[in-house]
Amino acid sequence: MLVGTQVRKVAVIGGVRIPFARAHRAYAELDNQRMLSCALQGLVERFGLGGVRLGEVTAGAVMKHSKDFNLARESVLGTTLDPRTPAFDLQRACGTSLEAAITIANKIALGQIDCGIAAGVDTVSDPPIVYPRSYRRLLMRAHRARNLAGRIAPLLGLRPKHFVPELPDAGEPRTKLSMGASCERMAQRWQITRGAQDALALESHRRAAAAWQDGFYDDLVVPCNGLVRDDNVRADTSLDKLASLRTSFDRTARGTLTAGNSTPLTDGAASVLLASEAWARARGLPVAAWLTFGKAAAVDFVSGDEGLLMAPAYAVPAMLRDAGLTLADFDFLEIHEAFAAQVLCTLAAWESAEFCRGRLGLDAPLGSINRQRLNVVGSSIAIGHPFAATGARIVATLAELLARDARAKRGLISVCTAGGMGVTAILERA
Repeated sequence: MLVGTQVRKVAVIGGVRIPFARAHRAYAELDNQRMLSCALQGLVERFGLGGVRLGEVTAGAVMKHSKDFNLARESVLGTTLDPRTPAFDLQRACGTSLEAAITIANKIALGQIDCGIAAGVDTVSDPPIVYPRSYRRLLMRAHRARNLAGRIAPLLGLRPKHFVPELPDAGEPRTKLSMGASCERMAQRWQITRGAQDALALESHRRAAAAWQDGFYDDLVVPCNGLVRDDNVRADTSLDKLASLRTSFDRTARGTLTAGNSTPLTDGAASVLLASEAWARARGLPVAAWLTFGKAAAVDFVSGDEGLLMAPAYAVPAMLRDAGLTLADFDFLEIHEAFAAQVLCTLAAWESAEFCRGRLGLDAPLGSINRQRLNVVGSSIAIGHPFAATGARIVATLAELLARDARAKRGLISVCTAGGMGVTAILERA
């Protein structure tokens, strides 16, 4: 043990996020720091943390400017938390804030800290735009020169091509394929139909719209920059509307992924408060859930034959072995909807005797799930997916679901990420 003599239980007190917004709309003029500070301040106000010195805050972003080298700490300083609260940045692509929650939980469990915040933020509207490396090298040569002539000489080599910016590339560095193109290959391998994807997307919108209508998100979302609700939820969408959309990544007759059954480009931030049971009790804060297990996995999508987003299909079974549980033991399953096809591929893999025997070393299929327990208040297709913020959104959502349902015992979280990784966790009702 780093501190103490026994592992402590880790409480999820609750979470707060700002409304998720489609890129280049409500948050077009905001940066990561401002959005993250807004989400953190909402958490501070919800749980009376003004002036409180927390043990740690960890947060991250995928789309990150060099100026954001200390994003978590600067965002903390933009709130009414005690400025002596330490903070650090963390990144694991789309699993960033779920990984942050597991990291904070481990520190609490080991007695290093008594409380902490895990968070994530991302903006597509304010991307880090850079210029070609050849241009940067010219500028640095000029900077290193010791006289005026030496500083001018490199600049004589400037050409129009040097002023063409390089926008962030959504492609995987190793394969050059976008996440959508990679998922299209997965859909074809697992024979996931366009109709099945559209049906899952429709359910995501219907459930998210109903949750907003019923007030489920009232305590979980705070206004930001004039936006009060997620602006991507489509209560009026239909299978006919979804079917009318053209495919986005494969324009041949084989293509199945569209803008309707994929997550939209989104801006937003989310945060969640975790603590020891004693700290929560001392502050009179009810425990919504316990964070009991976490697991990460990766697949060889470069030289192997596994799909880019299939790592959760491996991480979840490994975590279930740790916990001594099966898929049937969960009342809620929160599987991040990077694409409807990704969710359906994962479910198909768990139902496949061949996959489970050959890839997971199981004697039988992991099993099927009750689809009525899946993403019951909507997920990323409807709500949106600011990359690093999604994990914290899901932790807060699942904790709230468990706290509200006296019959529920536990819920599962699964998030796929770029780089062929997946992050998973288990929450249990307090």
